[in-house]
Amino acid sequence: MSWQNQGGGGSGGGGPWGGGQSPWGRGGRPQPANLEEILRRGQDRFRRVLPGGWGGGRGVIIAIVAVLLFWGLSGFYRVEPDEQGVVLRFGALNRLTQPGLNYHLPAPIESVLTPKVTRVTPTEIGFRSEQAGGRGMGAVEVPEEALMLTGDENIVQVNFTVFWVIKDAPKFLFNIRNPEGTVKAAAESAMREVIGRTALASALTEGREKVANDTKRLMQDILNSYGSGVDVVDLVLQKTAPPDQVNAAFSDVQSAKIDLDRLVNEAQAYRNDVVPRARGDAARIVQEAEAYKQRVALQAQGDAARFLSVYKSYKAAEDVTTRRLYIEAIENVLKNANKIILDKAATASGVVPYLPLPNLSAPHPGDRAGAQASGTSPPGQSQRGGQQ
Repeated sequence: MSWQNQGGGGSGGGGPWGGGQSPWGRGGRPQPANLEEILRRGQDRFRRVLPGGWGGGRGVIIAIVAVLLFWGLSGFYRVEPDEQGVVLRFGALNRLTQPGLNYHLPAPIESVLTPKVTRVTPTEIGFRSEQAGGRGMGAVEVPEEALMLTGDENIVQVNFTVFWVIKDAPKFLFNIRNPEGTVKAAAESAMREVIGRTALASALTEGREKVANDTKRLMQDILNSYGSGVDVVDLVLQKTAPPDQVNAAFSDVQSAKIDLDRLVNEAQAYRNDVVPRARGDAARIVQEAEAYKQRVALQAQGDAARFLSVYKSYKAAEDVTTRRLYIEAIENVLKNANKIILDKAATASGVVPYLPLPNLSAPHPGDRAGAQASGTSPPGQSQRGGQQ
Protein backbone atom coordinates (compact mmCIF):
# COMPACT_ATOMS: atom_id res chain seq x y z
CA MET A 1 0.00 0.00 0.00
CA SER A 2 1.06 3.56 -0.57
CA TRP A 3 0.82 4.31 3.10
CA GLN A 4 3.47 1.76 4.00
CA ASN A 5 6.88 2.83 5.20
CA GLN A 6 9.25 2.93 2.25
CA GLY A 7 12.41 2.26 4.32
CA GLY A 8 11.53 -0.65 6.63
CA GLY A 9 9.45 -3.68 7.22
CA GLY A 10 5.99 -3.97 6.16
CA SER A 11 4.57 -4.45 9.64
CA GLY A 12 2.22 -1.83 10.92
CA GLY A 13 0.08 0.45 8.88
CA GLY A 14 1.55 3.65 10.21
CA GLY A 15 0.91 5.68 7.11
CA PRO A 16 3.37 8.25 5.79
CA TRP A 17 4.57 9.29 9.25
CA GLY A 18 5.98 5.85 10.01
CA GLY A 19 5.83 3.74 13.12
CA GLY A 20 2.11 3.55 13.01
CA GLN A 21 1.84 6.92 14.66
CA SER A 22 -0.35 9.83 13.67
CA PRO A 23 1.13 13.28 13.01
CA TRP A 24 -0.17 14.42 16.41
CA GLY A 25 1.89 11.88 18.36
CA ARG A 26 0.61 9.21 20.63
CA GLY A 27 -2.91 9.30 21.67
CA GLY A 28 -3.83 11.76 18.89
CA ARG A 29 -2.58 14.82 20.83
CA PRO A 30 -0.52 17.43 18.85
CA GLN A 31 3.26 17.47 19.53
CA PRO A 32 5.62 20.47 19.10
CA ALA A 33 7.49 20.50 15.79
CA ASN A 34 11.15 19.46 15.78
CA LEU A 35 12.96 22.46 14.15
CA GLU A 36 16.23 20.61 13.73
CA GLU A 37 14.49 17.78 11.94
CA ILE A 38 12.82 20.24 9.56
CA LEU A 39 16.14 21.95 8.74
CA ARG A 40 17.84 18.60 8.22
CA ARG A 41 15.18 17.44 5.81
CA GLY A 42 15.41 20.75 3.88
CA GLN A 43 19.17 20.34 3.55
CA ASP A 44 18.72 16.80 2.33
CA ARG A 45 16.31 17.92 -0.38
CA PHE A 46 18.66 20.78 -1.46
CA ARG A 47 21.59 18.35 -1.69
CA ARG A 48 19.57 16.10 -3.99
CA VAL A 49 18.93 19.05 -6.31
CA LEU A 50 22.59 20.16 -6.48
CA PRO A 51 24.98 18.34 -8.81
CA GLY A 52 27.60 16.02 -7.44
CA GLY A 53 30.30 17.65 -5.29
CA TRP A 54 28.03 20.40 -4.02
CA GLY A 55 26.45 18.44 -1.29
CA GLY A 56 28.49 19.96 1.55
CA GLY A 57 27.64 23.04 3.55
CA ARG A 58 30.29 25.07 1.76
CA GLY A 59 28.62 24.47 -1.61
CA VAL A 60 25.33 25.67 -0.26
CA ILE A 61 26.91 28.91 0.91
CA ILE A 62 28.58 29.46 -2.46
CA ALA A 63 25.30 28.91 -4.26
CA ILE A 64 23.52 31.34 -2.01
CA VAL A 65 26.25 33.94 -2.52
CA ALA A 66 26.08 33.46 -6.29
CA VAL A 67 22.34 33.95 -6.29
CA LEU A 68 22.68 37.08 -4.16
CA LEU A 69 25.42 38.42 -6.42
CA PHE A 70 23.36 37.83 -9.55
CA TRP A 71 20.37 39.49 -7.88
CA GLY A 72 22.48 42.49 -6.90
CA LEU A 73 23.99 42.90 -10.38
CA SER A 74 20.53 42.94 -11.93
CA GLY A 75 20.12 46.48 -10.60
CA PHE A 76 22.48 48.00 -13.17
CA TYR A 77 20.76 49.67 -16.11
CA ARG A 78 21.67 52.01 -18.94
CA VAL A 79 19.87 55.24 -19.92
CA GLU A 80 20.27 56.26 -23.58
CA PRO A 81 21.12 59.87 -24.55
CA ASP A 82 17.53 60.59 -25.63
CA GLU A 83 16.02 59.02 -22.49
CA GLN A 84 15.54 59.85 -18.83
CA GLY A 85 15.50 57.29 -16.06
CA VAL A 86 12.54 57.24 -13.66
CA VAL A 87 13.27 55.01 -10.64
CA LEU A 88 10.31 53.56 -8.74
CA ARG A 89 10.62 52.16 -5.23
CA PHE A 90 7.82 49.73 -4.46
CA GLY A 91 5.87 51.35 -7.31
CA ALA A 92 6.24 54.97 -6.11
CA LEU A 93 8.43 57.64 -7.70
CA ASN A 94 11.81 57.81 -5.99
CA ARG A 95 14.25 59.72 -8.21
CA LEU A 96 15.24 60.68 -11.76
CA THR A 97 18.49 59.61 -13.41
CA GLN A 98 20.44 61.04 -16.33
CA PRO A 99 21.80 59.26 -19.44
CA GLY A 100 24.57 56.77 -18.78
CA LEU A 101 25.12 53.70 -16.59
CA ASN A 102 23.09 53.83 -13.38
CA TYR A 103 22.09 51.53 -10.55
CA HIS A 104 18.91 50.85 -8.63
CA LEU A 105 18.06 48.36 -5.97
CA PRO A 106 17.15 45.04 -7.59
CA ALA A 107 13.57 43.99 -8.12
CA PRO A 108 11.16 43.82 -6.48
CA ILE A 109 12.47 46.70 -4.37
CA GLU A 110 13.07 49.19 -7.20
CA SER A 111 12.35 49.32 -10.93
CA VAL A 112 13.12 51.83 -13.67
CA LEU A 113 11.29 53.34 -16.64
CA THR A 114 13.17 55.10 -19.46
CA PRO A 115 10.90 57.29 -21.60
CA LYS A 116 12.44 59.09 -24.59
CA VAL A 117 12.26 62.75 -23.57
CA THR A 118 14.01 64.34 -26.59
CA ARG A 119 12.30 62.45 -29.40
CA VAL A 120 9.77 64.55 -31.37
CA THR A 121 6.64 62.46 -31.82
CA PRO A 122 4.21 63.28 -34.66
CA THR A 123 0.47 62.77 -34.26
CA GLU A 124 -1.67 62.93 -37.39
CA ILE A 125 -5.25 64.20 -37.31
CA GLY A 126 -7.64 63.71 -40.23
CA PHE A 127 -5.37 61.36 -42.18
CA ARG A 128 -2.90 58.53 -41.75
CA SER A 129 0.38 58.24 -43.61
CA GLU A 130 1.30 54.86 -44.99
CA GLN A 131 3.90 53.30 -47.24
CA ALA A 132 2.32 52.91 -50.68
CA GLY A 133 3.80 49.71 -52.08
CA GLY A 134 7.37 50.80 -51.41
CA ARG A 135 7.09 53.70 -53.88
CA GLY A 136 6.66 56.48 -51.35
CA MET A 137 4.39 57.84 -48.70
CA GLY A 138 0.67 57.83 -49.27
CA ALA A 139 -2.14 59.20 -47.13
CA VAL A 140 -5.50 57.74 -46.15
CA GLU A 141 -8.24 60.21 -45.28
CA VAL A 142 -10.11 59.83 -41.98
CA PRO A 143 -13.35 61.79 -42.56
CA GLU A 144 -14.65 61.45 -38.99
CA GLU A 145 -11.60 63.41 -37.82
CA ALA A 146 -11.09 65.77 -40.77
CA LEU A 147 -14.60 67.19 -41.34
CA MET A 148 -15.26 70.25 -39.15
CA LEU A 149 -17.87 73.01 -38.95
CA THR A 150 -16.71 76.60 -39.52
CA GLY A 151 -17.95 79.77 -37.91
CA ASP A 152 -20.19 80.62 -40.89
CA GLU A 153 -21.80 77.14 -40.79
CA ASN A 154 -19.83 75.58 -43.63
CA ILE A 155 -18.01 72.26 -43.62
CA VAL A 156 -14.26 72.18 -44.16
CA GLN A 157 -11.82 69.29 -44.33
CA VAL A 158 -8.75 69.86 -42.15
CA ASN A 159 -5.69 67.61 -42.06
CA PHE A 160 -2.87 68.55 -39.71
CA THR A 161 0.07 67.09 -37.80
CA VAL A 162 1.07 67.84 -34.22
CA PHE A 163 4.70 67.46 -33.14
CA TRP A 164 5.27 67.04 -29.40
CA VAL A 165 7.94 66.00 -26.89
CA ILE A 166 7.99 64.87 -23.26
CA LYS A 167 8.99 67.79 -21.01
CA ASP A 168 8.16 66.16 -17.63
CA ALA A 169 8.68 62.39 -17.55
CA PRO A 170 6.91 61.63 -14.20
CA LYS A 171 3.80 63.54 -15.19
CA PHE A 172 3.83 61.90 -18.62
CA LEU A 173 4.09 58.41 -17.07
CA PHE A 174 1.68 58.69 -14.14
CA ASN A 175 -0.86 61.48 -14.85
CA ILE A 176 -2.31 60.24 -18.16
CA ARG A 177 -3.20 56.66 -19.01
CA ASN A 178 -2.90 56.84 -22.83
CA PRO A 179 -0.48 59.62 -23.85
CA GLU A 180 -0.88 59.18 -27.63
CA GLY A 181 -4.66 59.12 -27.41
CA THR A 182 -4.72 62.09 -25.02
CA VAL A 183 -2.58 64.22 -27.32
CA LYS A 184 -4.71 63.25 -30.32
CA ALA A 185 -7.99 64.04 -28.51
CA ALA A 186 -6.67 67.40 -27.25
CA ALA A 187 -5.44 68.37 -30.74
CA GLU A 188 -8.73 67.47 -32.44
CA SER A 189 -10.78 69.26 -29.76
CA ALA A 190 -8.68 72.42 -29.99
CA MET A 191 -8.82 72.48 -33.80
CA ARG A 192 -12.60 72.08 -33.84
CA GLU A 193 -12.98 74.97 -31.40
CA VAL A 194 -10.73 77.28 -33.42
CA ILE A 195 -12.35 76.34 -36.75
CA GLY A 196 -15.75 76.92 -35.15
CA ARG A 197 -14.77 80.56 -34.60
CA THR A 198 -13.29 81.07 -38.10
CA ALA A 199 -15.04 81.78 -41.41
CA LEU A 200 -14.54 79.32 -44.26
CA ALA A 201 -12.82 81.80 -46.60
CA SER A 202 -10.35 82.81 -43.89
CA ALA A 203 -9.59 79.20 -42.96
CA LEU A 204 -8.78 78.40 -46.59
CA THR A 205 -6.63 81.44 -47.40
CA GLU A 206 -4.97 84.08 -45.26
CA GLY A 207 -6.24 82.75 -41.91
CA ARG A 208 -4.38 79.43 -42.04
CA GLU A 209 -1.42 80.63 -40.00
CA LYS A 210 -3.66 82.17 -37.34
CA VAL A 211 -5.69 78.96 -37.12
CA ALA A 212 -2.50 76.92 -36.58
CA ASN A 213 -1.14 79.27 -33.92
CA ASP A 214 -4.43 79.50 -32.02
CA THR A 215 -4.87 75.72 -32.10
CA LYS A 216 -1.34 75.11 -30.83
CA ARG A 217 -1.84 77.55 -27.94
CA LEU A 218 -5.24 76.13 -26.97
CA MET A 219 -3.98 72.55 -27.23
CA GLN A 220 -1.04 73.34 -24.91
CA ASP A 221 -3.43 74.86 -22.37
CA ILE A 222 -5.56 71.70 -22.43
CA LEU A 223 -2.57 69.40 -21.95
CA ASN A 224 -1.24 71.59 -19.13
CA SER A 225 -4.59 71.39 -17.36
CA TYR A 226 -4.28 67.58 -17.49
CA GLY A 227 -0.76 67.71 -16.05
CA SER A 228 0.35 65.61 -19.00
CA GLY A 229 4.00 66.66 -19.07
CA VAL A 230 3.78 67.15 -22.87
CA ASP A 231 5.15 70.14 -24.76
CA VAL A 232 3.68 70.93 -28.20
CA VAL A 233 6.61 71.82 -30.47
CA ASP A 234 4.75 72.63 -33.69
CA LEU A 235 1.44 72.25 -35.49
CA VAL A 236 1.44 72.02 -39.29
CA LEU A 237 -1.70 72.33 -41.41
CA GLN A 238 -1.39 69.79 -44.19
CA LYS A 239 -4.70 70.50 -45.93
CA THR A 240 -7.68 72.81 -45.57
CA ALA A 241 -10.26 72.33 -48.30
CA PRO A 242 -14.00 71.95 -48.81
CA PRO A 243 -15.38 68.42 -48.93
CA ASP A 244 -14.84 66.60 -52.21
CA GLN A 245 -18.58 66.61 -52.95
CA VAL A 246 -18.74 70.43 -53.18
CA ASN A 247 -15.18 71.18 -54.22
CA ALA A 248 -16.08 72.07 -57.85
CA ALA A 249 -18.90 74.41 -56.85
CA PHE A 250 -16.72 76.03 -54.23
CA SER A 251 -14.01 76.62 -56.84
CA ASP A 252 -16.55 78.45 -59.02
CA VAL A 253 -17.61 80.60 -56.10
CA GLN A 254 -14.00 81.45 -55.30
CA SER A 255 -13.35 82.36 -58.95
CA ALA A 256 -16.36 84.68 -58.91
CA LYS A 257 -15.10 86.30 -55.72
CA ILE A 258 -11.67 86.77 -57.27
CA ASP A 259 -13.26 88.46 -60.31
CA LEU A 260 -15.32 90.66 -58.00
CA ASP A 261 -12.24 91.69 -56.06
CA ARG A 262 -10.40 92.42 -59.31
CA LEU A 263 -13.19 94.65 -60.60
CA VAL A 264 -13.46 96.44 -57.27
CA ASN A 265 -9.71 97.04 -57.30
CA GLU A 266 -9.86 98.42 -60.83
CA ALA A 267 -12.71 100.76 -59.85
CA GLN A 268 -10.75 101.88 -56.81
CA ALA A 269 -7.71 102.54 -58.99
CA TYR A 270 -9.81 104.61 -61.41
CA ARG A 271 -11.33 106.51 -58.51
CA ASN A 272 -7.91 107.13 -57.00
CA ASP A 273 -6.79 108.56 -60.34
CA VAL A 274 -9.81 110.74 -61.16
CA VAL A 275 -10.77 112.11 -57.77
CA PRO A 276 -7.36 113.59 -56.89
CA ARG A 277 -7.10 115.16 -60.33
CA ALA A 278 -10.56 116.72 -59.98
CA ARG A 279 -9.70 117.96 -56.52
CA GLY A 280 -6.51 119.49 -57.91
CA ASP A 281 -8.42 121.23 -60.69
CA ALA A 282 -10.98 122.52 -58.21
CA ALA A 283 -8.25 123.83 -55.93
CA ARG A 284 -6.53 125.51 -58.90
CA ILE A 285 -9.77 127.20 -60.02
CA VAL A 286 -10.47 128.40 -56.49
CA GLN A 287 -6.96 129.81 -56.22
CA GLU A 288 -7.30 131.56 -59.59
CA ALA A 289 -10.61 133.04 -58.50
CA GLU A 290 -9.08 134.23 -55.24
CA ALA A 291 -6.21 135.81 -57.18
CA TYR A 292 -8.64 137.50 -59.59
CA LYS A 293 -10.67 138.73 -56.64
CA GLN A 294 -7.62 140.20 -54.97
CA ARG A 295 -6.38 141.75 -58.24
CA VAL A 296 -9.74 143.39 -59.01
CA ALA A 297 -10.13 144.63 -55.47
CA LEU A 298 -6.64 146.07 -55.37
CA GLN A 299 -7.12 147.65 -58.79
CA ALA A 300 -10.39 149.22 -57.69
CA GLN A 301 -8.74 150.49 -54.56
CA GLY A 302 -5.95 151.99 -56.69
CA ASP A 303 -8.42 153.64 -59.06
CA ALA A 304 -10.33 155.06 -56.16
CA ALA A 305 -7.13 156.36 -54.59
CA ARG A 306 -6.09 157.92 -57.91
CA PHE A 307 -9.51 159.50 -58.33
CA LEU A 308 -9.37 160.93 -54.84
CA SER A 309 -5.91 162.30 -55.51
CA VAL A 310 -7.07 163.95 -58.74
CA TYR A 311 -10.17 165.23 -57.01
CA LYS A 312 -8.07 166.81 -54.28
CA SER A 313 -5.88 168.48 -56.91
CA TYR A 314 -8.98 169.66 -58.75
CA LYS A 315 -10.41 171.18 -55.61
CA ALA A 316 -7.10 172.92 -54.91
CA ALA A 317 -6.85 174.50 -58.45
CA GLU A 318 -9.95 173.93 -60.50
CA ASP A 319 -8.91 175.90 -63.64
CA VAL A 320 -5.46 174.41 -63.99
CA THR A 321 -6.71 170.91 -63.21
CA THR A 322 -9.58 171.22 -65.66
CA ARG A 323 -7.29 172.37 -68.45
CA ARG A 324 -4.77 169.59 -67.69
CA LEU A 325 -7.50 166.95 -67.70
CA TYR A 326 -8.84 168.28 -70.99
CA ILE A 327 -5.41 168.28 -72.63
CA GLU A 328 -4.70 164.71 -71.38
CA ALA A 329 -8.05 163.51 -72.65
CA ILE A 330 -7.61 165.12 -76.11
CA GLU A 331 -4.09 163.73 -76.25
CA ASN A 332 -5.36 160.25 -75.59
CA VAL A 333 -8.07 160.64 -78.22
CA LEU A 334 -5.99 162.16 -81.03
CA LYS A 335 -2.63 160.47 -80.56
CA ASN A 336 -3.59 157.58 -82.83
CA ALA A 337 -5.58 159.65 -85.36
CA ASN A 338 -4.08 160.02 -88.90
CA LYS A 339 -4.77 163.78 -89.03
CA ILE A 340 -2.63 166.89 -89.79
CA ILE A 341 -3.87 170.21 -88.42
CA LEU A 342 -2.35 173.48 -89.73
CA ASP A 343 -2.36 176.52 -87.57
CA LYS A 344 -3.85 179.58 -89.23
CA ALA A 345 -0.92 181.65 -88.02
CA ALA A 346 1.45 179.51 -90.01
CA THR A 347 -0.53 179.99 -93.26
CA ALA A 348 -0.79 183.73 -92.71
CA SER A 349 2.99 184.08 -92.63
CA GLY A 350 3.24 183.15 -96.31
CA VAL A 351 4.92 179.80 -95.62
CA VAL A 352 3.56 177.06 -97.78
CA PRO A 353 3.97 173.73 -95.95
CA TYR A 354 4.97 170.64 -97.83
CA LEU A 355 2.37 167.99 -97.46
CA PRO A 356 3.35 164.40 -98.45
CA LEU A 357 -0.15 163.72 -99.66
CA PRO A 358 0.68 160.29 -101.26
CA ASN A 359 1.99 159.14 -97.88
CA LEU A 360 -0.99 160.59 -96.07
CA SER A 361 -3.40 158.89 -98.46
CA ALA A 362 -1.46 155.58 -98.50
CA PRO A 363 -3.72 152.74 -97.65
CA HIS A 364 -3.37 150.56 -94.59
CA PRO A 365 -1.06 147.58 -95.19
CA GLY A 366 -4.02 145.28 -94.86
CA ASP A 367 -5.97 147.30 -97.47
CA ARG A 368 -2.99 147.28 -99.86
CA ALA A 369 -2.68 143.50 -99.56
CA GLY A 370 -6.40 143.18 -100.30
CA ALA A 371 -6.19 145.51 -103.28
CA GLN A 372 -3.24 143.65 -104.75
CA ALA A 373 -5.10 140.39 -104.33
CA SER A 374 -8.14 141.84 -106.21
CA GLY A 375 -5.99 143.48 -108.94
CA THR A 376 -7.26 147.08 -108.25
CA SER A 377 -5.44 150.17 -107.04
CA PRO A 378 -6.27 151.66 -103.68
CA PRO A 379 -8.25 154.91 -103.68
CA GLY A 380 -6.29 158.10 -104.09
CA GLN A 381 -3.48 156.39 -106.02
CA SER A 382 -3.21 156.23 -109.77
CA GLN A 383 -1.70 153.47 -111.81
CA ARG A 384 1.39 155.65 -112.29
CA GLY A 385 2.34 155.71 -108.62
CA GLY A 386 0.47 158.59 -107.06
CA GLN A 387 0.04 162.35 -107.37
CA GLN A 388 1.20 165.52 -105.74
